[in-house]
Amino acid sequence: MNHVWGLFSHPDREMQVIKGENETISHHYTHHVLIMAAIPVVCAFIGTTQIGWNFGENSVVTLSLFTGFYLAVLFYALMLAGVAVMGRVIWWMARSLPQRPSLGRCMVFAGYVATPLFLSGIVALYPLVWLCALVGTVALFYTGYLLYVGIPTFLNINKEEGLSFSSSTLAIGVLVLEVLLALTVILWGYGYRLF
Repeated sequence: MNHVWGLFSHPDREMQVIKGENETISHHYTHHVLIMAAIPVVCAFIGTTQIGWNFGENSVVTLSLFTGFYLAVLFYALMLAGVAVMGRVIWWMARSLPQRPSLGRCMVFAGYVATPLFLSGIVALYPLVWLCALVGTVALFYTGYLLYVGIPTFLNINKEEGLSFSSSTLAIGVLVLEVLLALTVILWGYGYRLF
């Protein structure tokens, strides 16, 4: 958790510090990813069960506590899986590099890069669709920025190679994010109808 502020105030230096730590996957998940991924889950649970999704023109959908809890657990599992998938993507894409990092280091890097997306979930406390979309888009742009800043440092490559690698990784990451968002929408939609 001590890297969160650094990722926003001085991301280049913070990426160098993160790289030097050699953090394990288990330590990273228990001290960063599990906590940060809980932010949007808890906020969405509170927002959707107490206030409801506001779709405008007096169209509000509120979930029951049971449905909200069930969907929150699924949402949490999807986010944890998303970090693991992106770590594997970075590891797979780095296969041709002379100093290929381990799978564990790639997963740790992916978890730190996802920090802005996790923090953007705070807006789900008051779930206005347009506000969540706006804040999520800003978080996605900053996540892309962290990726562009961190990849050259993390993989020991020059900025030009880092730009190409980051662009490819970001494209795959956006695809993974879209799949996760689609699954979330489907789960929330079916959950609302089933429960």
